[in-house]
This record gives sequence, structure tokens and C-alpha cells, in this order.
Amino acid sequence: MRSSTPFFAAFGPLLFGKARRSQINELLQENSPNRSLSEFQSAFGDLVPKALLALNASKLNSRQRIFSPMVTFWAFLAQVLERGSSCRHALRRIIAWFEYEFPKADSPSPETPAYCQARARLEDATLAKISTHIAEQMQRNTPAAHLWKGRQVKIVDGTTVSMPDTAENQACWPQSRSQKPGCGFPLLKLVGLFSLASGALLESVHSHMRQSEAVLARLLWKFLETGDILLSDRGFCSFFDLSTLSRRGVDCVMRMHHARSADFRRGRRLAKDDRLVQWKKPAQRPAGCPPADFAALPVTLLLRMLRFRITARGFRSKEIVLVTTLLDPKIHPLEDLAELYFRRWTVELHLREIKTLLSMDVLRCLSPKMIVKELLMHRIAYNLVRALMQRAAITHDTALERLSFKGTLDSLHHFADAIHACQGHPRKQARLLAQLLVTIARDLLPLRPLRSEPRAKKRRPKNYQLLTRPRHKMGNLPHRNRPGAKHPKSPLS
Repeated sequence: MRSSTPFFAAFGPLLFGKARRSQINELLQENSPNRSLSEFQSAFGDLVPKALLALNASKLNSRQRIFSPMVTFWAFLAQVLERGSSCRHALRRIIAWFEYEFPKADSPSPETPAYCQARARLEDATLAKISTHIAEQMQRNTPAAHLWKGRQVKIVDGTTVSMPDTAENQACWPQSRSQKPGCGFPLLKLVGLFSLASGALLESVHSHMRQSEAVLARLLWKFLETGDILLSDRGFCSFFDLSTLSRRGVDCVMRMHHARSADFRRGRRLAKDDRLVQWKKPAQRPAGCPPADFAALPVTLLLRMLRFRITARGFRSKEIVLVTTLLDPKIHPLEDLAELYFRRWTVELHLREIKTLLSMDVLRCLSPKMIVKELLMHRIAYNLVRALMQRAAITHDTALERLSFKGTLDSLHHFADAIHACQGHPRKQARLLAQLLVTIARDLLPLRPLRSEPRAKKRRPKNYQLLTRPRHKMGNLPHRNRPGAKHPKSPLS
């Protein structure tokens, strides 16, 4: 007799014989709301529109398979939300679910190629639509009190990620030129557009390392709406971008680029450390600026230049110079803009959450096609966790920036199992979901203003010899503990 566990309470046993194909199709198409493969689907499956994962009338996903788009999507998402989860681990999840639901039917093969092919059939456009749908929901659910003076503030910033060293990945995203062939890893540059109020990753673009972040960011300007405020670091501050965004009705608050001098003796004085200045159109067309767009730029651009100092006990004071298109000092005083720029640091925390807590720092797929899908799945996973945090913050009137992303991820992993076990019991599921929100809302980060944590490692690495040539050319290396072995000097010792 087959034993049952509380985590499969929603799976009803079959009566006699082999399962009919129509029953399997009904299960795979997710017609029944009480059936789901993944515990994460039980937790926030309502945020993902099922219509986007339905079978197509034509193209790749037109035929019914065991690895349907719905099954494959939630298994792939679980791999992202569970750090270090392999394709074999995801496949075992599907086999266990299929065996319990249809014990007499032919279960999927334990080999991973079929599942990997199913992941490849997920269309990039579909995954992008799912991520955009979640982000738009979060934007609509943002209370007016969470906006900055009633306006949406969006932050742009870039980062890099690495991936397995395969010939295909190297051809698409070459490694750094400073590394010898065979000793480095492909590197991908990613630029994202985040919402300050909700923390959602609205859109992202990527390219190879030799592409400028400022040029990549210009592909994101079309996703900005009239009335938005763009907040960025000095790497994105240029005459072309400020003028282009101003014509689109988007205001900017940016740190002054380090190559441009800040002369507070020029322009019209508005207040102390606050002046109206005019920037002139550059004589030469900058790299990445199309000739037609450069010709359309105005001759001069009226901007506001502000200066303030950051002081912290035990550290030298630091001067920050901002440039903005918000020209009215009464509506937007210097103190408010300085505080707004201080909140730009939240984008660094968001990138750390995606790269460290969701393991996007080192991607795992072996081909560029799958790397793109893996990036999209990380974007979806991040937005789903953020949506859960936003729901907890609004429900229990808690500041969203005080909620812990890691704490939310931990709570989700454990509560999702219990919610999944209660399929068929909507009242019990609703109670568990409510308790999950309570747990998230109570897990507050401590207030630590002006905290400083230098990027330095305390734990020393193992003293293995560094790979200075391709591995097959290194020959037989002496053991690191044998007499006469060369020990590389640690940069932290």
C-alpha cells in the first residue's frame, strides 16, 4: 500500500488501473485550482497569469507534454529560489509529483535531457511578459504615501555576472582582456531599472563587458513615463542623457560626472551651494550617440547644481555635487534632494539581493540562449519575493525598506511547504498565508544609519596555486602541503 505524507494531501489516489490520458492532460493544463506542482506556486501563483503559460495554437508549446510550460516554469523557478538546485533536483520533484498523482502511469524519464529541452522551449518573450506583469502590479499597488512628493522615482544602475567557461559563452560575452585565454570566465554586463517605492526590477538590458553602462541604460529610457524622476550615479550623467530625458518629461537627479568641473562661482545663485547653470552642447558627438539624435540636441541646457557634505564620526567628510532638472528651490530644497540621493544606495542592496541571495552572481547554464532565460527567471523570482514583501508591508502598515529580503525568502521556503500541503482546504491556506505576511512584517531590519562595512574578507582562502595558464598546460603541480611547494602569497595576509 502506498504511503502518504502531509505535503501531498491535495493529491487524491486513483481508483483502478492506469490513468487515462485525458486525466493527465487535465492535470498538466492546471485546470483544477487545487492542484499544483510547486509549493511556490501555492504561495504566490496568483501573481503569475496562467494565460501566459497556456499551450499555444502553434509554435513550440502547441503539443501537450508531461513537461508543459506550466510544469517547467514552476520547476525552473524553484531552481532559482533554492540556491544550488540542479536540473536533476528539479526533475526529481516532477517525478515525485507525477508518481503520487498517477502511480500506474508511465513516469518521466529520470534522465535530465527532456527537462532541459523543456526549459529551452520556454519563450523569452513569455518570461519577459511575466516579469513585467508582476512589476506593473507592484507599481499599481504602491500607496501614494510611499511616493516621493507624489512622483515615481526610478533608479538605474549596472553590475556584472559571470557564467560557465564554454566556447559559446565566451564568443557571446568574452572574458576580461587582462586574463589569459583559458584562465577566466565569460562576463556579462547588466543594467537594471528599479522602482524606489516598491523595489521592483522594472526592466533590464545586458551586453558584453566592452559596452558602456551609459549606452546600455539608454535602451531603458523608453520604459520611463512622463512625470517620473530618474535617480542615478555619476556614470550616467551627461548632456545627451539629461537633455533627452528632459524632452520626454522625465526629471533627473544625478551626481556630477567626475570629468566635469563644478564651478560654483558661475551661474545664478539660488541659495548657499545651490545655483542655476547652463551646460553647453559638446563640440564632438559622444560615443554611442546617433548622429541624428546629436543634431537634435539643444545648444544649451538649463540645470541646477547643488553641493552638500557628508560627515560621519571617524571618517573624512565627503563633498557631493548633484545635477538636476528640478529647478524650483522652494518645491525641491537642497535638503530634500540630498536625502533623495542618499536613498539611491538601495539599488546596491537590490543588486546584492539578486546576485548573492538568489545566486545570480555566477550563472549555471552552458549556452547563451539558456543564459538569457536564466536571467529572466532570476528577474521573475526577485520580483515575486518583492511583491510578497510589499503585500506584507501594506497589510501591516510597515515600512517596506525595513523588511528583510533574506528573512522573507527563509519564511517563504518554510511556509510554502505547509501552504502546499493544505491544497483543497482554502480556509487553512488563507490562514497560513496571513500568518506568512505577519512573520514577514515582524522581521524588521535594525536601524543602522551611516553603517560602514568595507568589502574585505576576514577568512583567508586556501593556499592553492593560482591558475595562470589553461588547466591542461599546467602539468603536474606539487601538493600545497609538500615540502618545496610554492605557496602563493595571499593579498590579504
